[in-house]
Amino acid sequence: MTMVPVGKTSARDPLEGTLVMATTRRELLQVGYSGLLGLGLTPAVAGRTASAEATGTDASGVSRTPNQVVIVFLTGAASHHDTFDMKPDAPEKIRGEFKPIATPVAGLHVCEHLPHLAARADRYSVLRSLSHRDNNHLMSTHHVLTGTRQPGGFFDKVASRDDWPSYAAGSAFLNPRDDGIPSGVNLPTFLAGGALTWPGQHGGFLGPKYDPWQITGDPNKPKFKVDALSLLKGLDVPRLKNRQALLGNLNRQQHRLAANTEAQRMTDDQELAFSILTSSDLSRAFELNRETAKVRDRYGRNTTGQSLLLSRRLIEVGVPVVQCNIGRVQTWDNHSNIFPTLKDRLLPPLDQGVAALLDDLQESGRLDTTLVMMLGEFGRTPKINGKNGRDHWGPCFFGVFAGAGILPGQVIGKSDEIGSYPVTRSFSPEDVGATVYSVLGIRPHSEVRDRLNRPAQLNRGDRIESLFSGATI
Repeated sequence: MTMVPVGKTSARDPLEGTLVMATTRRELLQVGYSGLLGLGLTPAVAGRTASAEATGTDASGVSRTPNQVVIVFLTGAASHHDTFDMKPDAPEKIRGEFKPIATPVAGLHVCEHLPHLAARADRYSVLRSLSHRDNNHLMSTHHVLTGTRQPGGFFDKVASRDDWPSYAAGSAFLNPRDDGIPSGVNLPTFLAGGALTWPGQHGGFLGPKYDPWQITGDPNKPKFKVDALSLLKGLDVPRLKNRQALLGNLNRQQHRLAANTEAQRMTDDQELAFSILTSSDLSRAFELNRETAKVRDRYGRNTTGQSLLLSRRLIEVGVPVVQCNIGRVQTWDNHSNIFPTLKDRLLPPLDQGVAALLDDLQESGRLDTTLVMMLGEFGRTPKINGKNGRDHWGPCFFGVFAGAGILPGQVIGKSDEIGSYPVTRSFSPEDVGATVYSVLGIRPHSEVRDRLNRPAQLNRGDRIESLFSGATI
């Protein structure tokens, strides 16, 4: 297992099948206590008690109240011009090389290299007027993945405990759980490169207690596993329970330490670590070999496809927020050779994998309760640059939204004739955040408390009502 301090990076290859968690120097010292259990799991796992709101279920026990989110994050920012907001009538240096194709939705055309998603356009809505004012990867990633601008943000400001909490962290704080299921899982990459760690992946000012799991590993590899969910060799569940009893006795003797809030949190996290390791549902979610070869083939035998399949399995066991990063940092940051890169490498597996995810969620009935949201941190410049690529562009970009009560088959918002700026009402990452939290059953403007118990408003946006109502804007 690799532990990555906030603002620093791991030296290990991020596709080696490990679990990465942000931690502080003090927490590194606390890890030794988990050794008493013989666990390959750190105490930086989010979640405490089940959601307070009861949800309706169908005959199979599946909830019918929207309460889960899959974020398909296009790391580095995909071009809206070459995917879901094409401009075929614009000059050549704007419209690019790809041709639009028709969909079942009247008036909606998408890129010719997204045939599977084109065929399923009646299952999702496209928002073409997302907008913010920044063109920096790190700050924009924080903005989109938390619904708030990065506090004190500046160019390439790395992750810190001053950041706003991710959606999973906000969910863990306001809808805590104690059932052994984490409130959030990020996979299959940890967004870091060189000296930079991307903000927006952690609990931010809420503290490491609310960090989502960071799973790094390629689910397409035959030997993929999550080491943090494996007991040490020779240790089975009965022996683990014996060690838990021993640990409980030792902890009860630490009266002076127990008075310290840090020590109490450590004990709570040990209890959660135990419940996670003995949660058979969660462990099975990572066993992709339980799926038939046909299903795995349908998602695509590649990192993108199998990561989306794993995301679906995590939704099935009840994880509220699953973030599936499509690539490492800046994978979609195509400053050069954008058209062969999209055509040959990036669009086909995304098209196949997301289409399969929508199919499975629809078939199981979980699309009614699960928001699937696909977007990047910004868009790309209208004009193709001298290297046959497109550069960063925050003023206008797209998002694809499906499920959780969203009215499908819509095109919401409109950009100008070259995809430069919205010409209808624009929507901000704050509005995206309010939409995510509303699906999770959380009031977006709720009060949260930082590590020093200071109050803060979780989100200042407005839910994007047109996604749900179909109202013209």
